[in-house]
Amino acid sequence: MDKFTYKKKAGITALSASMAEFTYVKHSHEEYAMGVTLRGVQQYNLDGSFQSSYRDGVMLFHPEQVHDGKSQDRSGIDYVMIYIDPGQFLDLIGKKEVVKFSTPIVYNQKLKQSILNLVQAIYNDQDEGICSELLVALADHFADVEMSTMTRPNNRLIERAKDMIYENLGDILKLDELASELGMTKFQFIRTFKASTGISPYRFFLNSKLEHAKRIIERHSDIYSAVAACGFVDLSHLNRHFKRVYGITAMEYRSSIQ
Repeated sequence: MDKFTYKKKAGITALSASMAEFTYVKHSHEEYAMGVTLRGVQQYNLDGSFQSSYRDGVMLFHPEQVHDGKSQDRSGIDYVMIYIDPGQFLDLIGKKEVVKFSTPIVYNQKLKQSILNLVQAIYNDQDEGICSELLVALADHFADVEMSTMTRPNNRLIERAKDMIYENLGDILKLDELASELGMTKFQFIRTFKASTGISPYRFFLNSKLEHAKRIIERHSDIYSAVAACGFVDLSHLNRHFKRVYGITAMEYRSSIQ
């Protein structure tokens, strides 16, 4: 049986997951994400390459890195993840510019154990001070992880398109109007956007809506405000899309992080 459990503490979101049949749709996160494969083989497409994380593999994702995910076979996988705000993570590792990880999967015993220690503290509802200390200890281990400054493609049109999408998350995505604003045909825009981001405009739009809905639920515990603010038809509409990215419904997510 597929099971996903989230918990939030000290500004960090932790995920404990066990899945066999479930498959993540292509998506990305606004945070830095890092996790450990505990059992089985976790497979996913990332930046145009196919990745396999075996037991004790530490998976590393930088913000907006598009990926999917599944178990290698029906025997399933167990894994944990933590999600950290970019500003907080960069402050912890002493960087000013957004960085990316040179290797998406590493086998580093100290880093692995540090992630597990933090996840355990969050799920055991340890004091925020303890969780913060464990977070600092985790950051120290990134001195052994190769990173580089993340340079974004110099495409002002795509950055403008993203801004326009962010400003209209409560509406229907109107590709013709968006492309016209950028001086492109609809099909030119779709191809250019996907080439730059690795994801279609519609999937980017939907992912952005879901990320925004998740933040509203975390901050206000008001699931119906999330439905209205993000332009979903009703709660079932939000739940259906939410589950394809986070493994559980928005309603279940609200219950798990309270």
